[in-house]
Amino acid sequence: MDREDEEFQFLGFLGIFKESFIIVSSWIKIFSQITTAMILPLSLIYLGHIQISQIIFSDIMFNEYIHDSIPKGTRSYDKISDILSSEWTAFFLFKIGYFIFFLILALLSTSAVVYTIASIYTANEINLRKVMKVVPKVWKRLMVTFIWNSLIVFAYNVVSILIFILWAFVFRSILLVGPILLVSLFVIYLSGFVYISIIWHLASVVSVLEEFYGLNAMAKSQGLIRGKTGRSAATFLVLSLIFFGIQLGFEYFVVLGFGGGITSRILYGILFVLLISILFLFGLVIQTIIYFVCKSHHHERIDKPSLADHLGGYLGEYVPLKAKDVQLGEFEA
Repeated sequence: MDREDEEFQFLGFLGIFKESFIIVSSWIKIFSQITTAMILPLSLIYLGHIQISQIIFSDIMFNEYIHDSIPKGTRSYDKISDILSSEWTAFFLFKIGYFIFFLILALLSTSAVVYTIASIYTANEINLRKVMKVVPKVWKRLMVTFIWNSLIVFAYNVVSILIFILWAFVFRSILLVGPILLVSLFVIYLSGFVYISIIWHLASVVSVLEEFYGLNAMAKSQGLIRGKTGRSAATFLVLSLIFFGIQLGFEYFVVLGFGGGITSRILYGILFVLLISILFLFGLVIQTIIYFVCKSHHHERIDKPSLADHLGGYLGEYVPLKAKDVQLGEFEA
């Protein structure tokens, strides 16, 4: 990763993808190890939960159908009611367990990839043993940032729902104006959601490489994203489209069984696990590259020795890197 600070600001949409590919291909050994250790299990958990959820939910729907066809007050009705109660409990417990394991692995994977790229950038020696020692310390900072992001998303959705309810009561019956306003509100909602998602992804990198985490990291990333919002949004949307394409393919060929027999479905399952693992890896690399692009755009130079000391602090007693060490002043573009 020999690119100088001031060069990052000139990376365009395709340049970000190209730079990410160069980094991964140049350091294929460490990224393969990280993928095998953390990202592959993350992918298995994500796609596996889709398959298991479908099986459990299908059983629930079948029993709901039987339940509705049996007269109330009979022994069979009570028995099916007990079964449904147990199945719904198992379904929600499974969802909670999945979310916890997915979140932990996602934060660990983010910590590992961001730390690795920063170590490459500072020419620090990097290996899987170092990464595995560091990530348990880093992910706690990411968890705080994630909690704040979740609260922001929750508040955003609550306000959005209230606005849509207001539309339903006031504007729904107005010809032309009602539908046009609904479409406009939906576009605004999606734009806001994408913007918050971009800030969250950038804040994840900030939480690892700077002294900020939590709400401060969100505020810092909001400042960094200015001037590069369009490029970041385009990158986010492309990755999201690829992600949903892989998920839909998995559901079609594996979950719904249109891929053929058991053997074919297993092979398709392996293929989609590999594809989504590669996507998760490149997504994390890309969000780190965008961090450097935004820093460069705002003429915030990153001092490599100070950043190296900051990264080394994770291996011992954690000492946060001060903002003045990360941003040693402005350089001329």
